[in-house]
Amino acid sequence: MALQFHSVPVTPFQQNCTLLWCDESKRAAVVDPGGDIDRILAAVEERGLKLEKILLTHGHLDHVGGTAPLSRQLELPVEGPQEADQFWIEKIVAQAQAYGFPPVETFTPDRWLKDGDTVTVADEALEVVHCPGHTPGHVIFFHRDSGLALVGDVLFAGSIGRTDFPMSNHQDLIDSITKKLWPLGDAVKFIPGHGPMSTFGQERQTNPFVADKRFG
Repeated sequence: MALQFHSVPVTPFQQNCTLLWCDESKRAAVVDPGGDIDRILAAVEERGLKLEKILLTHGHLDHVGGTAPLSRQLELPVEGPQEADQFWIEKIVAQAQAYGFPPVETFTPDRWLKDGDTVTVADEALEVVHCPGHTPGHVIFFHRDSGLALVGDVLFAGSIGRTDFPMSNHQDLIDSITKKLWPLGDAVKFIPGHGPMSTFGQERQTNPFVADKRFG
Protein backbone atom coordinates (compact mmCIF):
# COMPACT_ATOMS: atom_id res chain seq x y z
CA MET A 1 0.00 0.00 0.00
CA ALA A 2 1.29 3.45 -0.85
CA LEU A 3 1.56 5.91 1.97
CA GLN A 4 0.08 9.33 1.33
CA PHE A 5 2.16 12.38 2.13
CA HIS A 6 1.91 16.14 2.35
CA SER A 7 4.67 18.58 3.27
CA VAL A 8 4.06 21.78 5.20
CA PRO A 9 6.86 24.39 5.07
CA VAL A 10 7.51 25.61 8.62
CA THR A 11 9.84 28.04 10.42
CA PRO A 12 11.72 30.94 8.83
CA PHE A 13 13.96 28.27 7.23
CA GLN A 14 11.00 26.83 5.25
CA GLN A 15 11.67 23.32 6.50
CA ASN A 16 9.52 20.55 5.01
CA CYS A 17 7.47 19.11 7.87
CA THR A 18 5.81 16.04 6.32
CA LEU A 19 2.60 14.25 7.17
CA LEU A 20 2.56 10.53 6.32
CA TRP A 21 -0.66 8.57 6.48
CA CYS A 22 -2.63 5.53 5.41
CA ASP A 23 -5.54 6.52 3.16
CA GLU A 24 -7.87 3.85 4.56
CA SER A 25 -7.42 4.39 8.30
CA LYS A 26 -6.23 8.04 8.22
CA ARG A 27 -3.68 7.08 10.91
CA ALA A 28 -0.67 9.34 10.51
CA ALA A 29 2.78 10.39 11.64
CA VAL A 30 4.36 13.82 11.46
CA VAL A 31 8.01 13.97 10.41
CA ASP A 32 10.21 16.86 11.62
CA PRO A 33 7.72 19.28 13.20
CA GLY A 34 10.14 22.19 13.39
CA GLY A 35 7.60 24.82 14.42
CA ASP A 36 4.39 26.57 13.34
CA ILE A 37 2.31 23.94 15.15
CA ASP A 38 -0.98 25.64 14.23
CA ARG A 39 -0.13 25.32 10.53
CA ILE A 40 0.73 21.64 10.94
CA LEU A 41 -2.47 20.90 12.86
CA ALA A 42 -4.55 22.76 10.27
CA ALA A 43 -3.13 20.47 7.58
CA VAL A 44 -3.91 17.44 9.78
CA GLU A 45 -7.50 18.58 10.33
CA GLU A 46 -8.02 19.42 6.67
CA ARG A 47 -7.20 15.81 5.73
CA GLY A 48 -9.08 14.21 8.62
CA LEU A 49 -5.96 12.54 9.97
CA LYS A 50 -5.29 10.98 13.37
CA LEU A 51 -1.72 11.67 14.43
CA GLU A 52 -0.12 8.75 16.25
CA LYS A 53 3.56 9.68 16.55
CA ILE A 54 6.36 12.09 15.75
CA LEU A 55 9.37 10.96 13.70
CA LEU A 56 12.60 12.97 13.66
CA THR A 57 15.43 12.80 11.12
CA HIS A 58 17.93 14.85 13.12
CA GLY A 59 18.27 17.28 16.00
CA HIS A 60 18.51 20.69 14.32
CA LEU A 61 16.18 23.39 15.55
CA ASP A 62 14.20 23.84 12.34
CA HIS A 63 13.36 20.13 12.34
CA VAL A 64 12.54 19.55 16.02
CA GLY A 65 11.53 22.93 17.47
CA GLY A 66 7.82 22.10 17.67
CA THR A 67 8.27 18.58 19.00
CA ALA A 68 7.80 19.17 22.73
CA PRO A 69 4.52 21.15 22.57
CA LEU A 70 3.04 18.94 19.85
CA SER A 71 3.98 15.77 21.73
CA ARG A 72 2.49 17.12 24.95
CA GLN A 73 -0.70 18.51 23.37
CA LEU A 74 -1.61 15.29 21.54
CA GLU A 75 0.24 12.80 23.78
CA LEU A 76 2.37 11.60 20.88
CA PRO A 77 5.49 9.44 21.29
CA VAL A 78 8.68 10.73 19.68
CA GLU A 79 10.92 8.38 17.68
CA GLY A 80 14.35 9.40 16.38
CA PRO A 81 16.90 10.55 15.60
CA GLN A 82 19.95 8.42 16.43
CA GLU A 83 21.37 9.14 19.88
CA ALA A 84 24.48 10.96 18.66
CA ASP A 85 22.20 13.97 17.98
CA GLN A 86 21.22 14.33 21.63
CA PHE A 87 23.63 17.25 22.02
CA TRP A 88 21.83 19.14 19.24
CA ILE A 89 18.44 18.64 20.89
CA GLU A 90 19.87 19.89 24.17
CA LYS A 91 21.08 23.05 22.39
CA ILE A 92 17.82 24.04 20.66
CA VAL A 93 16.84 26.61 23.30
CA ALA A 94 20.08 28.53 22.74
CA GLN A 95 19.83 28.00 18.99
CA ALA A 96 16.33 29.50 18.92
CA GLN A 97 17.60 32.59 20.70
CA ALA A 98 20.58 32.88 18.39
CA TYR A 99 18.47 32.66 15.22
CA GLY A 100 15.59 34.81 16.44
CA PHE A 101 13.12 31.92 16.54
CA PRO A 102 10.20 31.83 18.98
CA PRO A 103 11.04 30.14 22.30
CA VAL A 104 11.30 26.35 22.15
CA GLU A 105 11.63 23.52 24.66
CA THR A 106 14.11 20.69 24.73
CA PHE A 107 12.90 17.09 25.10
CA THR A 108 14.06 13.49 25.18
CA PRO A 109 12.78 11.15 22.45
CA ASP A 110 10.82 8.13 23.62
CA ARG A 111 12.88 6.00 21.26
CA TRP A 112 16.33 6.62 19.86
CA LEU A 113 16.74 4.95 16.47
CA LYS A 114 19.63 3.05 14.96
CA ASP A 115 20.57 1.74 11.54
CA GLY A 116 18.38 -1.18 10.55
CA ASP A 117 15.45 -0.30 12.83
CA THR A 118 11.92 0.03 11.52
CA VAL A 119 9.25 2.55 12.43
CA THR A 120 5.57 2.23 11.65
CA VAL A 121 3.00 4.61 10.23
CA ALA A 122 -0.41 3.01 10.70
CA ASP A 123 0.29 -0.58 9.57
CA GLU A 124 3.10 0.36 7.21
CA ALA A 125 6.77 -0.17 8.09
CA LEU A 126 9.54 2.26 7.15
CA GLU A 127 13.20 1.29 7.24
CA VAL A 128 15.56 3.44 9.29
CA VAL A 129 18.94 4.18 7.71
CA HIS A 130 21.60 5.98 9.77
CA CYS A 131 23.14 8.62 7.49
CA PRO A 132 25.70 10.68 9.44
CA GLY A 133 27.52 13.66 8.00
CA HIS A 134 25.22 16.67 8.27
CA THR A 135 24.78 15.66 11.91
CA PRO A 136 26.24 12.56 13.56
CA GLY A 137 22.85 11.08 14.47
CA HIS A 138 20.94 11.80 11.27
CA VAL A 139 18.56 9.09 10.06
CA ILE A 140 16.36 8.76 6.99
CA PHE A 141 13.06 6.91 6.64
CA PHE A 142 12.44 4.66 3.63
CA HIS A 143 9.08 3.14 2.64
CA ARG A 144 10.11 0.44 0.22
CA ASP A 145 6.61 -0.34 -1.09
CA SER A 146 6.07 3.27 -2.14
CA GLY A 147 9.65 3.92 -3.21
CA LEU A 148 9.58 7.00 -0.97
CA ALA A 149 12.36 8.30 1.26
CA LEU A 150 12.33 11.16 3.76
CA VAL A 151 15.94 12.23 3.86
CA GLY A 152 16.01 15.33 6.07
CA ASP A 153 19.08 17.41 5.34
CA VAL A 154 21.26 14.65 3.88
CA LEU A 155 20.38 15.35 0.25
CA PHE A 156 18.49 18.05 -1.65
CA ALA A 157 17.46 18.57 -5.25
CA GLY A 158 20.76 19.82 -6.67
CA SER A 159 22.63 20.04 -3.39
CA ILE A 160 23.66 18.25 -0.19
CA GLY A 161 23.54 19.02 3.52
CA ARG A 162 25.90 21.50 5.13
CA THR A 163 28.90 20.09 6.97
CA ASP A 164 30.21 23.23 8.68
CA PHE A 165 28.45 22.48 11.99
CA PRO A 166 29.97 20.96 15.14
CA MET A 167 30.44 17.21 14.63
CA SER A 168 29.52 17.43 10.93
CA ASN A 169 31.74 15.47 8.55
CA HIS A 170 31.80 16.01 4.80
CA GLN A 171 33.22 12.60 3.88
CA ASP A 172 30.69 10.86 6.11
CA LEU A 173 27.92 12.73 4.29
CA ILE A 174 29.23 11.75 0.85
CA ASP A 175 29.51 8.13 2.01
CA SER A 176 25.98 8.20 3.43
CA ILE A 177 24.59 9.39 0.11
CA THR A 178 26.58 7.18 -2.23
CA LYS A 179 26.77 4.03 -0.09
CA LYS A 180 23.44 4.10 1.75
CA LEU A 181 20.98 6.11 -0.36
CA TRP A 182 21.97 5.19 -3.91
CA PRO A 183 21.65 1.41 -3.33
CA LEU A 184 17.96 1.93 -2.48
CA GLY A 185 17.36 2.54 -6.19
CA ASP A 186 17.33 5.28 -8.83
CA ALA A 187 13.53 5.34 -8.93
CA VAL A 188 13.21 6.32 -5.26
CA LYS A 189 11.43 9.63 -4.79
CA PHE A 190 12.67 11.66 -1.85
CA ILE A 191 11.33 14.47 0.28
CA PRO A 192 14.24 16.63 1.46
CA GLY A 193 14.31 18.82 4.53
CA HIS A 194 14.08 21.92 2.34
CA GLY A 195 12.99 22.57 -1.22
CA PRO A 196 11.36 20.39 -3.89
CA MET A 197 11.27 16.62 -4.24
CA SER A 198 13.54 14.74 -6.60
CA THR A 199 14.66 11.17 -7.26
CA PHE A 200 17.94 9.45 -6.45
CA GLY A 201 18.42 8.75 -10.15
CA GLN A 202 18.05 12.41 -11.04
CA GLU A 203 20.60 13.42 -8.40
CA ARG A 204 23.04 10.74 -9.56
CA GLN A 205 22.90 12.35 -13.00
CA THR A 206 22.85 16.06 -12.20
CA ASN A 207 23.72 16.87 -8.58
CA PRO A 208 27.04 18.79 -8.71
CA PHE A 209 28.16 17.36 -5.35
CA VAL A 210 27.34 13.65 -5.69
CA ALA A 211 26.65 12.88 -9.36
CA ASP A 212 28.21 9.59 -10.47
CA LYS A 213 30.55 11.40 -12.86
CA ARG A 214 32.33 12.98 -9.89
CA PHE A 215 33.46 9.57 -8.71
CA GLY A 216 33.96 7.76 -12.00
